[in-house]
Amino acid sequence: MIALSLAEIASVTGGQTHDIPDPSVRVTGQVVRDSREVEPGSLFVAFAGERVDGHDFAADVVAAGAAAVLASRPVGVPAIVVDDVQRALGALARHVVRRLGATLVALTGSAGKTSTKDLIAQVLRRKAPTVFTPGSLNNEIGLPLTALAATQETRFLVLEMGARGIGHIRHLTELTPPRIGLVLNVGTAHIGEFGGREQIARAKGELVESLPPAEEGGVAVLNADDPLVRAMAARTKARVILFGESGEADVRAENVRLTGSGQPAFSLHTPSGCSEVTMRLYGEHHVSNALAAAAVAHELGMSADEIATALSEAGTLSRWRMEVTERPDGVTIVNDAYNANPESMRAALRALVAMGRASQAQGGRTWAVLGPMAELGDEALAEHDAVGRLAVRLNVSKLVAVGGIEASWLQLGAYNEGSWGEESVHVSDAQSAVDLLRSQLRPGDVVLVKASRSVGLERVAQALAEGAEGEVAVR
Repeated sequence: MIALSLAEIASVTGGQTHDIPDPSVRVTGQVVRDSREVEPGSLFVAFAGERVDGHDFAADVVAAGAAAVLASRPVGVPAIVVDDVQRALGALARHVVRRLGATLVALTGSAGKTSTKDLIAQVLRRKAPTVFTPGSLNNEIGLPLTALAATQETRFLVLEMGARGIGHIRHLTELTPPRIGLVLNVGTAHIGEFGGREQIARAKGELVESLPPAEEGGVAVLNADDPLVRAMAARTKARVILFGESGEADVRAENVRLTGSGQPAFSLHTPSGCSEVTMRLYGEHHVSNALAAAAVAHELGMSADEIATALSEAGTLSRWRMEVTERPDGVTIVNDAYNANPESMRAALRALVAMGRASQAQGGRTWAVLGPMAELGDEALAEHDAVGRLAVRLNVSKLVAVGGIEASWLQLGAYNEGSWGEESVHVSDAQSAVDLLRSQLRPGDVVLVKASRSVGLERVAQALAEGAEGEVAVR
């Protein structure tokens, strides 16, 4: 964070100083909510959760070097006491962002947010110091913590914004007002909470509504291939730039293809020129993510060659998103278990098939180890059934559905589509899936593991990647 005195932080947050002998002492370290991350000069934010109360660690964090605690009550050590810690954190982030000279880029979408955010960050940091959302910390706590990680040297601040209802993104843009806003897509993630894709589009479009007008530098980056996103051009006063495979896109891909190992390649066309891209990531769905990143980078002054080089060298920064492990015995494990929705499930299955194509000639097989997709509401049965059917249509060799009733819908969809016998199976838990796979995997097999975050199927991928003989660790 940029250095601020405790007195200034108290003024910004509307708090009162307690047990602070010298309010001119400055916070020179990071703002953190995890006591294990405290370093000299930090500000520790004490949240009172259902299981852990950060206030209980106040003495420990100050002993470890924290300058003070942002708290909702006096804690016996230097503290700024506020009525609402979360609201105070947001006010502090808003204050710091105004002080920075950085360009703030915000993005949202139903699928691919984190992968695209990671691509944008890897491209932009070649040009100038860049701070970006770690993992998927895209809510009203994670977003201000990310913004507060910026320093005077930061030139680009890339923030992922998530939403679980109308008004959520609007609130996030008030905390950290962006100049460039990117909307990737409108899908069915969280459709059970929103009530329909039109409602999801309404929520995602709050990002472009928040942008400054074109004459003040506002830019809305929209997906030309998604009609609901493209329609958001009417909801913003910012200048609009389109990305996609459409011929009308300002930043577009031509000659899209997959390498023998399932990595996308394409010709990148921008208003400043064209260049060839071959990505290190897996799956054709990353082409759209790459184009979105390229559109942002173009707006920030990078050439087509610079962007193409950066995209071709970019890797996976966030855990459990198409993480590929090649085992010594020739089995490939693809850990995509961080989260899942119908769109990302379909993309992952297509990526699995592309990755397994080369090994199938030598007898290798493709395995889809899939768990439930959460928050689909009334669409849950139909969507799980559809994913199971798609696995058959794509000629996935084996489907292992893991979990409760939603997983059984996956397996039943596959069975009904192809009248599969032993090609699809339903198992009750992660350990059963690991036991089954360990007994049947052979060299050349490619295994995809994917489910909603709440299912915890990353344990399956990790156990298989390690090749351990023990049991799956229980969270």
